Amino acid sequence: MPFKTSSFPRWLLCAGLVLALAGAAHAEKGDRQQPMNIEADALRYDDLKQVSIFTGNVVLTRGTIVIKGARIEVRQDPQGYQFGVVTAAEGQRASFRQKRDGEDEFVEGESETIEYDGRADVFKLIKNAQLRRLRGIQVSDVVSGNVVQYNSLTDVFTVDGGNQKGSVPGGGGRVRATLTPRSAAPAQANPGLPLRSDDGVGGGRK
Repeated sequence: MPFKTSSFPRWLLCAGLVLALAGAAHAEKGDRQQPMNIEADALRYDDLKQVSIFTGNVVLTRGTIVIKGARIEVRQDPQGYQFGVVTAAEGQRASFRQKRDGEDEFVEGESETIEYDGRADVFKLIKNAQLRRLRGIQVSDVVSGNVVQYNSLTDVFTVDGGNQKGSVPGGGGRVRATLTPRSAAPAQANPGLPLRSDDGVGGGRK
């Protein structure tokens, strides 16, 4: 059931929150089979450790996934799965964007550090994190916190407000969310569904 604006604020501003993108659509299925392509100003590769460090205006693409930052460290495990840690330039935030399968919708996020698990297709946004869902070019839902973890296979994400005051701009360690009711969504041929709560809501989740 879509949120009513008068029903969620009391419990929403808590230390931890678990939400899910409703509906059958998930991240683009083909992204998992796509190669990881990276552009940068410089590269340092350690063959023994299987670690590549890209620096300077780094852009990583994998199918519909686009990740940008000042530095990306990529390692590969023995099974061939790739893992990336993206850091932003001082005073800025790194970003990622991915299309949802079968929908004119995108999920995008920003934070000072982004950890990407290529095996599980999980994005972890760390410090000053914000996650948004767009229907076409219109921003539909926004959540922010100190740490946001997004599973692109299940479209479930957790938001942690953090314990330190100021970990989110103006937030004082709180989770913040703006969730658009379906009736208020921009008119489109296939508008999708809004965010809904998950039964796993709890405080102080790490």
